[in-house]
Amino acid sequence: MSEHKATTRWARGVAPFTYDAYTRGHDVALHNGETLHLSAAAAFKGDDARANPEDLFVAALSSCHMLTFLALAARAGLAVESYDDAASAWLEKGADRQLSMTRAVLRPRVVFSPGVAVDAERLAKLHHDAHEGCFIARSVKTEITIEPR
Repeated sequence: MSEHKATTRWARGVAPFTYDAYTRGHDVALHNGETLHLSAAAAFKGDDARANPEDLFVAALSSCHMLTFLALAARAGLAVESYDDAASAWLEKGADRQLSMTRAVLRPRVVFSPGVAVDAERLAKLHHDAHEGCFIARSVKTEITIEPR
């Protein structure tokens, strides 16, 4: 249906190319010309001041869920004023003893417009349907839990 591209660039610079010394800093150029300045996580000798692939992973899950939720709410005529999510994901050793993003928790808080009444059951169904409709969530094996706030 659509193709999405990113261009990743890294250069050694003056540091020796040893595990402890090489830079983890790199840039990723997106289709719109925006450049993300990324690194490895600090636990992997990266620059904690930059986002890392793990941060982007949880951000992609959260963003996809939100965008799907908003589309469902709009189609149902349920006007939303704000949406925020305090999402987390964990990099852990899986059953195969390899590191992977094993689980994620999305903690969305939705504020509907004045006069829009959404009970807990309908909100849970909207989140369930958003999760089912989120193609990023469907693309990963990570356990994803939704905990509306």
